[in-house]
Amino acid sequence: MKLNIFFCIRHYICNYKNLAMPSFDIVSKVEPQTLDNAVNITKKEITNRFDFKDSPVEIELNKKDMKINLEAESDMKLKQIIDVLISRSIKQGLDPLVYDFTKQSYPSGKTVKQEVAVRNGLKQEDAKKIVKLIKDAGLKVQAQIMDDLVRVTGKKIDDLQDVIQLCRASNVGVPMQYLNMRN
Repeated sequence: MKLNIFFCIRHYICNYKNLAMPSFDIVSKVEPQTLDNAVNITKKEITNRFDFKDSPVEIELNKKDMKINLEAESDMKLKQIIDVLISRSIKQGLDPLVYDFTKQSYPSGKTVKQEVAVRNGLKQEDAKKIVKLIKDAGLKVQAQIMDDLVRVTGKKIDDLQDVIQLCRASNVGVPMQYLNMRN
């Protein structure tokens, strides 16, 4: 009888200890401090540039709404500010896809203004694109949407690494980070 119980316990430990499959999360988040640093460095560089001397320039980060308000003397100077913002963001480790430049600039008195939204979190349609991309690849993994992240699970870690490479190579149009890799 004791021997039978021993084999049952051994069978349970050997076969069911690894029920949890390896997984990771695909997210699209912006660290607020990194974004603030990129905006502050952009402000500092623009104020020190000779071509912006004596011209009204405003770069303001609204942390609550995750928007950057840009204001310059002309459309050309506004584009220069955007170029500096993107280059400084890349140096801070932010993906340029974080910024949503779909809103056009508009004149306001003697200045030109533009509101730049910062993408933070995966939208539902973007998450659906990612899941469709993973399923169309035919890898042996499951992808499921959970609020503002996509959880990918599979039997082998190699399959999960293939999914990460697939997502990096694809052009979904959303900055993605890969977190919580679990065995």
